Amino acid sequence: MTQKTNTNRRQALSLLGTAIACATLPAWSQVESWKPSKPIRLLNGFAAGGSGDLICRILAEGLKPILGQSVIVETRAGANGFIAAEAVARSAPDGLTLGFATMSMLAVAPQLPGVKLSINPHTELTPIASIANIYSLLVSSPNEPYKTVPELIAYAKAHPGQISYASAGTGSIGHLAGELFKRQANIDIVHVPYKGGSQAMIDLQAGRVNLLLGNMSDYLGQVKSGQLRGIAFGGDQASPQLAGLPLINKTLPEFKMENWFSIVGPARMPEPIVNALSRAIQTALADANTVKALADLGAEPMPSTPIQFQKLIDADKKRWGDVIRAGNIRAD
Repeated sequence: MTQKTNTNRRQALSLLGTAIACATLPAWSQVESWKPSKPIRLLNGFAAGGSGDLICRILAEGLKPILGQSVIVETRAGANGFIAAEAVARSAPDGLTLGFATMSMLAVAPQLPGVKLSINPHTELTPIASIANIYSLLVSSPNEPYKTVPELIAYAKAHPGQISYASAGTGSIGHLAGELFKRQANIDIVHVPYKGGSQAMIDLQAGRVNLLLGNMSDYLGQVKSGQLRGIAFGGDQASPQLAGLPLINKTLPEFKMENWFSIVGPARMPEPIVNALSRAIQTALADANTVKALADLGAEPMPSTPIQFQKLIDADKKRWGDVIRAGNIRAD
């Protein structure tokens, strides 16, 4: 998939979703036939205080005035989000229990050899809407001899197998991003998986590993404080938070690394409920306060209809399936 195609896909999705959201905002009560009868539970399968948890809470706050009910975020961390996802899959399809799902959960894990999932997300969950996107940041320990992508590639070619990159685990988004970078740069760098991102961060700061490609929101503070060196940004335009940081695609034109987040429900949800929730989410994501809160995390709104969201899942299943097969990646 070319860089231009990737850019057009994301822009079209964002523009269309935002247009729909803006169109529904003034006349919500006239358009929608379904509204929740009591507070909605939004199950988050990731640690409190992390990117996923914060995005859930931003969305919950934005949905409250639109739906006329509170959206209560419940944290059920574990199994890379699938403990919460299983609880969603086992709940009634009445729109009152929703789940937070990542790109990894819906597009990567189901096709990663060696992974054993407690549910089949393709048959036991209903895609409702994508909600936000965070691009990757290529960072290094502060004392590495390379400061730019061209310098990194040149150093790696002169020292094959001597540069290591950390990730939160085999098959994680950071692992796949590193493999994508490795393939497109045609270099030999070594993957070092950790059991979560915290230890990877510690070892990166200490110089025990050399590189990391991860969600910008997770490393933004360390880059700004000088604890880590920001080398380049994985988006298709400059980051407002790190405006002077170059783009990876200036050196590798086809490189783009985005990590999207979404809302799902149990299987067999009635279409009117799915559509009503999707429109509510689109409306919330068009609100200036929501946009700012996401931007402060290094994220951007990514509204979509259920159909657009399913197309996004299908496209990224193919994209990351190709990377998994090319790298012969298996879960530990």
